[in-house]
Amino acid sequence: MKLCKFPKKSKEQIYKAFTDKQNKSHQKKFSSVPFGKRVVFAPHCMRNASVCTAEEKDSHYICKECGKCKLKDVSELVKKLGYEGLYVLKGGRAIKKIIVEREPKAMVGIACLFEGDQAFKILEDYDVAVQFVALTKDGCANTDADIEEIEKILKQQ
Repeated sequence: MKLCKFPKKSKEQIYKAFTDKQNKSHQKKFSSVPFGKRVVFAPHCMRNASVCTAEEKDSHYICKECGKCKLKDVSELVKKLGYEGLYVLKGGRAIKKIIVEREPKAMVGIACLFEGDQAFKILEDYDVAVQFVALTKDGCANTDADIEEIEKILKQQ
């Protein structure tokens, strides 16, 4: 008798399924939070590190909107919508520190699928509604993201 085998899922597929499920479960609450009580976390790997003019501050960078990477577009959207701020993180552990200090009610995270998965787990103990946008090109440097997708998430009401 031949048994049916299910195809094995890759780690990327597992992370994507988990983050999609988390986005759906947080969407209603996230949409109810005013823009001024939301923050955005983006990874430092989106910066063009060789020419970046961002100011280094503790566990994150402050984007100077130099235009040499897509973080300028994200920063402009965050300001235009009235979000509390954009934090270009040096690492995922900075999330907890900023959440405790700033006490936002919602956050948008931009990262690779692995870091997104980790962020949802870090934030389980906090009353923060989360929406996640996966990078379209990941790695540890010169990563990329879909600005239209980020804008769609940022504008959720």
